[in-house]
Amino acid sequence: MNNHVVIVGAGPAGLCLSLALAARGMEVDVVDRQSGEALAAPPFDGREIALTHHSMRLLRELGAWDRIPADARAPLRRARVMDGADPGFEVDGAAFGRDRLGMLVSNHHIRTAAWQAVADDARIRVHTGVAVEAVETDAGAARVRLADGRVLEASLLVAADSRFSETRRARGIPVHMHDFGLSMLLCRMRHSMCNNGTAWEWFGHGQTRALLPLDEHLSSVVLTVPGVEARRLLDLSPEAFAAEIVARYEGRLGDVELASTRHAYPLVATWARRFVAARFALAGDAAVGMHPVTAHGFNLGLASVEHLAQAAGDGLERHDDPGDAAMLARYQRRHRISAAPLFAGTQTVAGLFFDGRVSALPLRRAILGAGRRLPVLRRALAASLLDETPRPVSLLRHVRLGIQILRPQWRRRDLHT
Repeated sequence: MNNHVVIVGAGPAGLCLSLALAARGMEVDVVDRQSGEALAAPPFDGREIALTHHSMRLLRELGAWDRIPADARAPLRRARVMDGADPGFEVDGAAFGRDRLGMLVSNHHIRTAAWQAVADDARIRVHTGVAVEAVETDAGAARVRLADGRVLEASLLVAADSRFSETRRARGIPVHMHDFGLSMLLCRMRHSMCNNGTAWEWFGHGQTRALLPLDEHLSSVVLTVPGVEARRLLDLSPEAFAAEIVARYEGRLGDVELASTRHAYPLVATWARRFVAARFALAGDAAVGMHPVTAHGFNLGLASVEHLAQAAGDGLERHDDPGDAAMLARYQRRHRISAAPLFAGTQTVAGLFFDGRVSALPLRRAILGAGRRLPVLRRALAASLLDETPRPVSLLRHVRLGIQILRPQWRRRDLHT
């Protein structure tokens, strides 16, 4: 049992964590209530993931990246932030000698690739179509009782079962939850005008529009609107919906045509008050569920995978125990340091730019004006996407990266010093 870990949740975070733990010599059981068929071939769900260079590196190391079809990866060359009629500012990787900020990959392709990698690893066993009935931990072990009567015992139990984690609740870990009272509607649209590989985040009154370029004339459109409005848009005919998109995007896409199914999700951000307990840890959205406005949620989930796998691996190597309390405490400390600036910044941006009050407009315009005038801000945004090294695990590392961003001749190789 000393090298045994149980993960509840076979989403991207849970599957990637199982691969990372197995690579460090652990035996892993993954439990999910979905069927094996659904996990092996997940349907399109509307979500396009903006992967940073760091996340792409991790997926390569885990054996998942090369399983994603080449034609399912779309380069993200530039990103533009706008507010109403304000043209905002644009971010690209030119200052770092890069022609792209990252890659866009559909969530279902990432899930499929991770599942295939797990299926090829004999150290990982996946228990599908079964719910968790109870979990318990003590000083010696963690136990998971399944609905079919089986009991799995391990040195470490990990909850990776979404931001609404039932396992986290069962272990009594409270969570700070912010329901924005809005829904995010996503789908793919074909359009006559070229997107030039540029993503948009376009704030406005009563709605926020986003665009993720998948091909020159194919994009994911993302509308953030009140829930009742999202439901109305879902019920429109494809032709009526296309007319709505033309109007909401003010004709900037040209003629448009619906190219996929439509999906809507409530906007809820979560932050667990603790990331660990005795022989227990949270990973992915179960630890931190981000608002999608800064497109860092999936990337932060992979950062938790990296931090937790390292802590469990060090616990196994040094103490013959992947659930060692000191190593879990280190994971919590490092992931908090890594996640807190992103979470706080994202909450601030969401709170300000989704605020429809007229009083918020001057500050919004001032921020966009600063983005236009100050190259250092654009470099900082680009650096967060281009850095391939692990996310900062100490305050000193944060300071060093900040200094490097301020240097006019900063280059990517500086990140590795």
